[in-house]
Amino acid sequence: MAAVALPHDWLTWRLRGFGPENPVLGELVTDRSDASGTSYFNPATNLYDVDLLARALRRDPENAEIVLPEVLDPAGSRPVVIESPEFSKGLVVGAGAGDNAAAALGLDAREGDAVVSIGTSGTVFAVTDTPAHDESGTVAGFADAAGGFLPLVATLNAARILDSTAALLGVDHAEFARLALEAAPGADGLVLVPYFEGERTPNLPTATATLGGMTLASTTRPNLARAAIEGLLCGLADGLEAIRVQGVDARRVLLIGGAAQNPAVGAIGAQVFAVPVVVPQPAEYVAAGAAAQAAWALTGARPNWPVAMASEPAGDHRPVIREQYAALAKARY
Repeated sequence: MAAVALPHDWLTWRLRGFGPENPVLGELVTDRSDASGTSYFNPATNLYDVDLLARALRRDPENAEIVLPEVLDPAGSRPVVIESPEFSKGLVVGAGAGDNAAAALGLDAREGDAVVSIGTSGTVFAVTDTPAHDESGTVAGFADAAGGFLPLVATLNAARILDSTAALLGVDHAEFARLALEAAPGADGLVLVPYFEGERTPNLPTATATLGGMTLASTTRPNLARAAIEGLLCGLADGLEAIRVQGVDARRVLLIGGAAQNPAVGAIGAQVFAVPVVVPQPAEYVAAGAAAQAAWALTGARPNWPVAMASEPAGDHRPVIREQYAALAKARY
């Protein structure tokens, strides 16, 4: 083994004209955000832990001659060195980025912004100047794509909670939203802890979902719809609290992802999170971040592209929602 690189590092290397016919390993480059997911790169110091990597590869740390990609700064780039049908010599290739870091860049997220993304899985991350060091492993200490840090919490159960509950109720997502908004905050005590597929955060791989607080009064279709959304959002709110413990000052939530387009998710999110919630217009924010990085690499200046919002900042905090969720989760798990 001569070098260790991530898939996107290899792709950058190939796009520039390197490969089996031109194997210059010293031309491998990466970025801080993706490198920070390896565990052998420390984004706080911008240094590799070569000793840790060598031990993982069962090499002698004193004699481990392993090439690692150069870590470029956010506006960094390298030129294409070999002409090809697809690329002209001299064109530049940007540093690249991890998907969440690119989304934060595409959203133009800054200090004080927390992003909650609800897709097949759920993620909560915040842009900050402070590196995260969470020994519990709850918060991953990633770097962002703009020179700062991106502490992140990931959950396994997210949008499919709504798919499953809507199917159980025999409704489409529009009717599901209407039912959820018909119920009162807290769903009359009906609570869903939605660990349908186990859970990653908290680390409960064999857990199953729990529905509690069922009475003749609370067990209604609107309450079940609302309990599903509240349970989904409470898990993500717990993730935001874990990020706050790391010293992050999150002053608003940007709610993105497929499930964010459900109007009930944004409205109930404003009641679950203790900060204002904003829903940006649907867009491919990872791709927008890649475009912003490309512009930055070409011009030397970070672009300030406006992000259209689908909703105004909303805050209607209802502590009862998280209180009853926490009580059931603690009793059950």
